[in-house]
Amino acid sequence: MSPASKPKIGVLAVQGDFEAHAVRLRELGADTVEVRTVADLEGCDGLVLPGGESTTQLQFLQEEGLYHAIRKFSERKAIFGTCAGAILLAAHVKNPAQDSLKLLDMTILRNGYGRQLSSDIFAGPSTLTDAPLEMVFIRAPIIEKVGKGITVLAKREG
Repeated sequence: MSPASKPKIGVLAVQGDFEAHAVRLRELGADTVEVRTVADLEGCDGLVLPGGESTTQLQFLQEEGLYHAIRKFSERKAIFGTCAGAILLAAHVKNPAQDSLKLLDMTILRNGYGRQLSSDIFAGPSTLTDAPLEMVFIRAPIIEKVGKGITVLAKREG
């Protein structure tokens, strides 16, 4: 990617609000592509794994050949995961245990904040800005433990 060109960011388009991720990326100056096949990853400078249901997404990745393609992609490109995407990136998944891409040295608890009714929006401190950061928890996973080389940007209740 040349400095003058826009980054091309793929967004896994299986379920969840992948379009909201794409809209925000475009607002930030990136070109986006919906990723549903291995070929869709071609030419991407990064990848976003959005929310949804992690076991369903994992099954899709395995059935479509994206599981190994994303692992290979991660060797040279950045991947960002929100909610189910973070679960897919984690090395260890609990509550209940499930397989994952095992790309990020962390342990994560699925549905850590309980049922859908426990979903909420909070504001709290972060290392990103002096102003409180909006944090959305929709049956969100809890990151229980992170390994070396991971920088925690914000915390909620420890």
